[in-house]
Amino acid sequence: MTDTPSTSGKAPGLLVAPASSDPHLFVLLLRHRSIFWGGVLLAFMVIVAILGPLFTVDPIALNPLNRLKVPSGDNWFGTDYLGRDTFARVIYGARISLVVGLAVSLFAVSLGLIIGMVSGYIRVLDAVVMRVMDGLMSIPGILLAIALISLSGATLMTVVIAIAIPELPRVVRLVRSVVLSVREEPYVEAAIASGTNLPLILIRHILPNTIAPLIVLATYICGSAMLTESILGFIGAGIPPEIPSWGNIMSEGRTYFQLSPWIIFYPGIALAVTVLAVNVVGDGLRDTLDPRIARKM
Repeated sequence: MTDTPSTSGKAPGLLVAPASSDPHLFVLLLRHRSIFWGGVLLAFMVIVAILGPLFTVDPIALNPLNRLKVPSGDNWFGTDYLGRDTFARVIYGARISLVVGLAVSLFAVSLGLIIGMVSGYIRVLDAVVMRVMDGLMSIPGILLAIALISLSGATLMTVVIAIAIPELPRVVRLVRSVVLSVREEPYVEAAIASGTNLPLILIRHILPNTIAPLIVLATYICGSAMLTESILGFIGAGIPPEIPSWGNIMSEGRTYFQLSPWIIFYPGIALAVTVLAVNVVGDGLRDTLDPRIARKM
C-alpha cells in the first residue's frame, strides 16, 4: 500500500493551521488580563464621569448648615467645609482629570510624532531639534507647567498645554529612534530610489512603524498628566477653584483633614484607581505589541 502524496508540499504528519484561525489583534488584546481588567476599570470610570453628574446634586451648591457632615445616605461621601456634596464633586472631578489626561496625551503624541519624524529623517534639522528637546528635559516638568500657567492664566486649555510641553521630548525621542532605524531599511531605500516624495515616504513607510510604541507611550502620558494636574490643583496652580477637580478638592480638604478625612480620602482613591487602570492597560499593550515580549508569553 503506497502513501498518498501530499499536494501541499508539506512533510507528512505536519498539520498546518489555516490562516483564518489566527486570532485578530482585538481578540488578542481582550485575552490579555492586564488589558481586559484595566480596560474594564477605566471604562467604568469613564461611564461614571459621563453619566454620574446626571444623578447627583450641583457640585458647587453651597449649604453652610450642612458643612463637614460625615458620609451618610443623603451625602455618600460627606460634605466639605462649605456644605458642598463631596460625592458630586468627586464625580464631576473625574471629567476634568480624564479630559486633561486624554487631551495631553493626544496633543503631546500628535506634535511629538510630527517633530520626531521630520527631525529623524532630515539630518540637518536633527541636531537643532534634539538640542531644544534636551533643554526642555533639563527643566522639571512641574516647574515648567507652573511657569506657563502663571504667564497665561489658569484655564483648562492652558493646563493641558502646560502639562503636554514637558512630555513632548519623550515622544520626540521615541519617534526619532524609530525613524533612524526604519530609514535604513531596504524598502525605504527602494522608495527613495523610485523617486517617492518625502511626505509620502513618511506616511507610507515610517508612520506605521511608530504606531505601536506610541500607543503604549500615550497611556503612560495620560496617567502622568492626571497626576500632574492633581498636583497643580493641590498647590493652587491648576484648574480654578470654582471648577471641581480631584486636585483642588484635596487641596481644600487638607485644612480639615483631622476633622473630615473623607474630603481627601475619596478623591485620592478615585485618582489612584484611574491612574492604576491607565497604567495597567499600558503595561498590557506593551506586552502584547512588543514582539520580543509576546514570544515569551
